[in-house]
Amino acid sequence: MVSRVRVWLNRTYAENVFFMDQLRENPSGRPVEIHATHGDPASPILAAADTAAPEPEGLSPAAYVEYALDQCARHAIDVFVPVLHQAAVAAHREEFAAVGTALLAPPAEAVTTFQDKVTAYEAVQALGVPVPPWWRVRTEDELLAAVDALEADGHKACFKPAAGAGGVGFRIITRASFSLMHLNGFPSPYVPLNLVVDALRHAEGPVDWLVMPLLKEPEVSVDCLTGPDGRVRMAVGRTKNGRRRGFTLHPSWTEPARLIAQSFGLHYLTNIQFRVHGEKPVLMDVNTRPAGGLHQLSLCGLNAPWAAVRLALGEDPGDLTPPFLGPDYAVVAGPRAVRAVSLPQQRHDLPPARPAAPAPATAPAAAPA
Repeated sequence: MVSRVRVWLNRTYAENVFFMDQLRENPSGRPVEIHATHGDPASPILAAADTAAPEPEGLSPAAYVEYALDQCARHAIDVFVPVLHQAAVAAHREEFAAVGTALLAPPAEAVTTFQDKVTAYEAVQALGVPVPPWWRVRTEDELLAAVDALEADGHKACFKPAAGAGGVGFRIITRASFSLMHLNGFPSPYVPLNLVVDALRHAEGPVDWLVMPLLKEPEVSVDCLTGPDGRVRMAVGRTKNGRRRGFTLHPSWTEPARLIAQSFGLHYLTNIQFRVHGEKPVLMDVNTRPAGGLHQLSLCGLNAPWAAVRLALGEDPGDLTPPFLGPDYAVVAGPRAVRAVSLPQQRHDLPPARPAAPAPATAPAAAPA
């Protein structure tokens, strides 16, 4: 009888319900049970799991490691895919191994390198991988100098936190004054320079931004799978140009990603993102975790989550080369179940609530003050 594999996903992105689906639909036909924890009881991750629990709030990284070790021992976890406190968890790999759990995460040193974008850019530049021009900004004067330099070269300036994930905190700077243009339509990433300067002047805490030119599309996210032996088993690019998505194996995107993954020991599933500057690919970001859109590689006939779990278990899935490149596509939202919410305890001495009356056709006059 084939033994089941028990996998734990801690606080992760809602889109990773598809990661869970792919584990269960693995081509080996091996039974998989999934444990999930999250701080948001409405996360679909919890509903999609076989077992689930709320995560405690406010734990320090060290305390979270103790919590995670207890979860792994209590639930007999074979493979843990950490997102929250990834570096702290990865630093205790041997302790997790002692309770029978393999970590599907790069070494702590690699995670730490890419937590700070300035450190990451400097390290990657030393490899010869192109990066965009950038300025680390903490003050008003540094911001103005960076914006002036970029605009003098004909670029739009943008900024994002030096340490952050995804597009959180990303803004594009404009010289246009704040007006109804900024309030019409959907929310925009554009923000007037004078408002940014004013926010810096009145900041209550330290500011640490990376200012750079607004890079051109296409954006290419290269999903990599690298074994603990340092060999890259998969490097497939997912392209984004406006709403249109697609796939690429062009070496101008995949070779720099392979070089980064190998050189920094980015084991297991990582995502390395590029855009265009000066008509050439440049590094935009490195994520030391599985990308939320990783499941889209199923359109190319690949099940990357299952291959990664096999690697973590000490098996070798071989090289993952797409048998074909899927057609262009767009991403749309769809419903996923969430866990039922238990009602608060009801008082039994109250009469049952009456059904709501229909709204009157004409609003009643306001009561006097």
